[in-house]
Amino acid sequence: MSQGIQQQKAYSLALLAVFFWSTIGSALKITLRYTSIDGMLLWTVSSGIIVLLIFNQFGKVPLRFKHLSVRALVSSSIMGFFNPFLYYLILFKAYELLEAQEASTLNYTWPIVLVLLSIPFLKQKIHWQAILSVFISFFGIIVISTHGHLWNLHFSSPLGVLLAVGSALFWAIYWILNMRDKREASAKILLNLIFGLLYLVIYFQVIGKWPALPSWQGILGSVYIGIFEMSITFVIWMQALNFSRDTAKVSNLMYLSPFLGLVWIHFAVGEDIRFSTLIGLLFIVGGIVLQRLTDRQISA
Repeated sequence: MSQGIQQQKAYSLALLAVFFWSTIGSALKITLRYTSIDGMLLWTVSSGIIVLLIFNQFGKVPLRFKHLSVRALVSSSIMGFFNPFLYYLILFKAYELLEAQEASTLNYTWPIVLVLLSIPFLKQKIHWQAILSVFISFFGIIVISTHGHLWNLHFSSPLGVLLAVGSALFWAIYWILNMRDKREASAKILLNLIFGLLYLVIYFQVIGKWPALPSWQGILGSVYIGIFEMSITFVIWMQALNFSRDTAKVSNLMYLSPFLGLVWIHFAVGEDIRFSTLIGLLFIVGGIVLQRLTDRQISA
């Protein structure tokens, strides 16, 4: 395969992944109309495991459960706690309390949180441009959370805002752990999901209540999220990165996701997208872009 065709394939796969991820905010908000938070998480994780198990077992490096090392089990037990268990419980609750346009946009702050966590966890030095990028994105959070009313600082749902931004914190922690783990991607994510399901079972036992069986709409929405949020889209994205000559070119396409997501939220969920949401998103993405450009200049 020529480099040109290979790069085009990388772009096609990356855009497909971005398309799927952009629909998740709408899918979450719609599915929550028909099922509970923990019930949706149970179905999403279960369907994600089934789909990813099929892909992994028919892939080039299938996971051999009999030969799992203690290190692999420990790593996945930790990552599975942060994602899918803790991250999605918090994120789903944020979607329940906030409009989809708020929850999805605020959750997108995780790259900025990753910058801050890279200081203690990855021993990286932070430069003034990175600090500026944090403040730019934080200003975007304030704009979205207050619906543009900056002077009175009246939040639509303080708890919802805290949970949406908090979910970005847990995703950033998961991402750092994931970067340190060099196992094959589909096998690693599959094992993480299995541990996440185990934590869910323990969670239901502790609270003494299992979620009721949702309607077919709730099941269908949960399965969609499990497939296109937790499992198959990650495989597509990893393939795009592998085909690309320059991963930065593919990674930059991710900036399309939150803007495309607002389009879905407007037409599928029926929310009127506020001007303050667009302005806040521009600040958040602007801060992320500034941070990425700073990283490239420093590493050059």
